[in-house]
Amino acid sequence: MESPLPKAPQKRQVTAIIILILLILWEVGSTIIKYSVLEERESGSFVTNLAKDLGLGLGELAAQGARILSKGNQQYLQLEQKSGNLLLKEKLDREELCGDTDPCILHFQVLLKSPVRFIQGELQLQDVNDHAPEFLENEILLKISESSHPGTAFPLKIAQDLDVGSNTVQNYTISTNSHFHLFTRNHSDGRRYPELVLDKALDREEQSELRLTLTALDGGSPPRTGTSQVLILILDINDNAPEFAQLLYEVQIPENSPIGSLVITVTARDLDAGTHGELSYSFFQSSNQVIQAFEINSVTGEIRLKKMLDFEEIQSYRMEIEASDGGGLSGKCSIAVEVTDVNDNTPELTMSVFTKLLMSSLTSPIAENSPETVVAVFRIRDRDSGNNAKMVCSIQDHLPFVLKPSVENFYTLVTERPLDRESQAEYNITITVTDLGTPRLKTQHNLTVTVSDVNDNAPAFSQATYTLRVRENNSPALHIGSVSATDRDSGANAQVTYSLLPPHDPQLPLGSLVSINADNGQLFALRSLDFEALQAFEFRVGAADRGSPALSSQALVRVLVADANDNAPFVLYPLQNGSAPCTELVPRAAEAGYLVAKVVAVDGDSGQNAWLSYQLLKATEPGLFGVWAHNGEVRTARPLSERDAVKHRLLVLVRDHGEPPLSASVTLHVLLVDGFSQPYLPLPDAAAAEARADPLTVYLVVALASVSSLFLFSVLVFVAVRLCRRSRAASGGGCSGPEGPFPGHLVDVSGAGTLSHSYQYEVCLRGGPGTGEFKFLKPIIPNLQFQSTGREVEEYPSCQNDLGF
Repeated sequence: MESPLPKAPQKRQVTAIIILILLILWEVGSTIIKYSVLEERESGSFVTNLAKDLGLGLGELAAQGARILSKGNQQYLQLEQKSGNLLLKEKLDREELCGDTDPCILHFQVLLKSPVRFIQGELQLQDVNDHAPEFLENEILLKISESSHPGTAFPLKIAQDLDVGSNTVQNYTISTNSHFHLFTRNHSDGRRYPELVLDKALDREEQSELRLTLTALDGGSPPRTGTSQVLILILDINDNAPEFAQLLYEVQIPENSPIGSLVITVTARDLDAGTHGELSYSFFQSSNQVIQAFEINSVTGEIRLKKMLDFEEIQSYRMEIEASDGGGLSGKCSIAVEVTDVNDNTPELTMSVFTKLLMSSLTSPIAENSPETVVAVFRIRDRDSGNNAKMVCSIQDHLPFVLKPSVENFYTLVTERPLDRESQAEYNITITVTDLGTPRLKTQHNLTVTVSDVNDNAPAFSQATYTLRVRENNSPALHIGSVSATDRDSGANAQVTYSLLPPHDPQLPLGSLVSINADNGQLFALRSLDFEALQAFEFRVGAADRGSPALSSQALVRVLVADANDNAPFVLYPLQNGSAPCTELVPRAAEAGYLVAKVVAVDGDSGQNAWLSYQLLKATEPGLFGVWAHNGEVRTARPLSERDAVKHRLLVLVRDHGEPPLSASVTLHVLLVDGFSQPYLPLPDAAAAEARADPLTVYLVVALASVSSLFLFSVLVFVAVRLCRRSRAASGGGCSGPEGPFPGHLVDVSGAGTLSHSYQYEVCLRGGPGTGEFKFLKPIIPNLQFQSTGREVEEYPSCQNDLGF
């Protein structure tokens, strides 16, 4: 087991690097680069030179893989990496992106991937006066009692302008008249409210109504305007104005309230009777957002939802409610509606952009055995508030990865320890983000991390030692076996090549004995092996992969040469060297079992190929001598007698037990003597002795010579007859046989056989001693039959012994 001490410096070094990265991220995250641009500029408009602002060279942005990231999936900016220019990706509408919010700021991040750095950026959209003021109603109805005193102010409804700042409504004007002038009041929310101020008393009998034009002007250059007609109805005296029970109503409503839900009911009272006591409720000087979200029942004063609320868009509404009686008097109250957050937004994990940028170029795949490595960087957010916006980020247990928080809800996914591709080549990581709301909502993102191979495994042989057997006298290039090694790595790191290593014994000619296929490890014998010269040899085989650096291992190969029965037995005694034969002397007084001689033989093979057995193949007098099969001892089989011949010749066969068996023979000469004091009598001439000892051989030779002579004679006769026949055919006569009865010494062979013509043969039989029967014709030509033609062949006693032509 390895000591953990050497790993401590490496671990401290990795920890220091991580701390340094976090400090850099924190420092970079705290620095914000800010830019501003007018809205409605065309796509591709220049914003700034980002390389110059970051203090980088012209090509460093491309070298560090700079990217622009925006919140969500909408990209507003694009970066030219070669020039370093930051451009607008599309035309931006401030009112669409920010609404009434001022200033309108779009947040983005600059990502540098080598090393990983985040730089926070802000792009402020400056408003352009592209919207004119607009009244919600084309005509404003205003009822004024004729008893109103001069100086009395009558509020009018305001105009809406989607622009902000100086481009929104700055002033109101009223058309020229003799009774009213217009006063513009500044409200605490920054908006301007018009009020119509009475200059002199009204007289209903003189003029019952007035029609004026109200004009709203914004602060743009040039200014834009919007108008609405003001219809003033002059009423009789109304003593009491309506009064609300409360001047300010405060109400809370959950954002997930359904459409039509009751928000609040306002009530007002009027002490007058009749039409002067009949009240009508309406919104007064309310914004467009209020008009779109709420509706009021003019009779009951119930305010209900007109559309679904969204806390993430608008957290509160403020509206003015007016209660008007039939006499032209009115009362007003304010309602503050607070939208309460509901946990209706699941956490968002903006991994898609980072996955494409980081996983494709930084750490995919991750090399095994590498130190702590950044796998992914991502950001999470929850559009809710309070506990509903608090989030917990986690991954599965028992994974070699860990999540580390960074700035502004950024997280980095890093390896906790070096990975091992051979243990697991791929990890499926599920990043889970859960908020702390009620009920808790969560979102998950799956990430696949592939581990790339490093050449950290040497090839391993299936066996430490291989034993191969090959039979001697093999053919060259014979496949004698194979070695096999596997590598747990992959790709080129797992491609194994084989080679023969130099042998330890410098005398072993390994290069001329075997060869190996470098691709598959097959071993071949280069030449025929001889068991008697080389019974076994061993060598080492190396297996190396194609990694960098290459790793290798070794295995021992032992080749055993199997014996083949390729050596016949060799007789050591008695010597068979063509010199004077060796004669064994045996006394006639020897009993049965007397040791005459011992045949000694050896065999160059081994095993059963060298097991020898002895056999008496031939003897002058069978039954007199015997040979022991296992040791070659020649002994007498019975006691000797005076009738036994003096000289004996023994032929002994020596045979091995191979497949097929091989053998050798040896001849022994035995001389029977009366005693060892008797002088040695040499054997007569060998040829004469053999002739006398074996008359049967002479008979066989004579018979063979006779048969050969007869065959030659037949051929000559056949040729002579053919020549005579041709001559007779040419001359009309010549060698024709005698007509009439044949003489006794002629044999007539008619055309009864396979010959097409009749031929005549004359056989001369010479007289002489011996028998008159041709004994050798029958066994030599068994199928030869003479067909009788009415005559029989006559035998002549004077020529029965010898055959003459």
